[in-house]
Amino acid sequence: MTSARVLRADALLLLVALIWGVGFVVQKVAMEGEGAIGPVTFAALRLFIGGLVLVPLLAVRNRSHAKATTPPISRRAAWCAMGGAGMLLAAGGILQQWGLVYTEAGVAGFVTGLYVVIVPLLGLCIGYRVRWTTWVSVVLAALGMYLLSVAGRPVFNPGDLLVLGGAVCWAGQVLVIGWVASRMNPIMLATGQNLIGGAIALLIAALTEQTSWSQIEACLWPLAYSGPLAIGLGFLLQVVAQRDAPPAHTAIMLSMEAVFGALAGWLLLSEVFTPTMLGGCVIVLVAMGVAQLKPPVAFKVDSTDPS
Repeated sequence: MTSARVLRADALLLLVALIWGVGFVVQKVAMEGEGAIGPVTFAALRLFIGGLVLVPLLAVRNRSHAKATTPPISRRAAWCAMGGAGMLLAAGGILQQWGLVYTEAGVAGFVTGLYVVIVPLLGLCIGYRVRWTTWVSVVLAALGMYLLSVAGRPVFNPGDLLVLGGAVCWAGQVLVIGWVASRMNPIMLATGQNLIGGAIALLIAALTEQTSWSQIEACLWPLAYSGPLAIGLGFLLQVVAQRDAPPAHTAIMLSMEAVFGALAGWLLLSEVFTPTMLGGCVIVLVAMGVAQLKPPVAFKVDSTDPS
């Protein structure tokens, strides 16, 4: 894997982290106010919209796909991958949005960011091994996010468990994408997972919440950002980047979401930004630097040592 491809993947993942970090503030705004849209409905709509905006791009051929270093997967495996990723997206989005009703946004940001630890741990269960530098980066990123989000605050309530469940789902989605990203058309993969996840979430929303058109109209702007940008563009760029970035490395880069989210809250919502939070930002940046000491290896499910 060349350094140029790794740098391109890292740049794309940092852009995704920026989009998702700002999107976390948008999600918080959508849940505020009397008569706000339900969390399940909001999660469902943003996923489905994020899939629909990518449908026109399906006609575009991904020429780089022909240069993949691994053979393409079967049609059945492709549907299984899109279905699995879609179910994980639906579950993760619903649990995160539902948890935000009960817990502080800062705590939710930290707990969500724990997928930086969960990804390599889950990967161990399927034979995915990482470099020692990646483990150091994981620990540093988790510490930085703690200082950035929840240092000195209560860190447990029922909402935290919901958000933690969402983080496990996000971690699973990163692993699924890491498995198929280099063997599928990225536009098809991103579109399929978004539409399947959105359809599942919409069905759950229809069974659990009553939503009026006025509630949807009231959060059109949050949906306009969360759907096309955070879900549509964000997950498409994630899929493209993961063709060259293995799951644990991806999670480290995406941990910058917590940094961008804190900065966005400070700039857009006038939230407090303390010296402790600044220290957390610095530690997350150090974690990214450590991750670059050795280039990441391709995602292989085997027992060989990548070091």
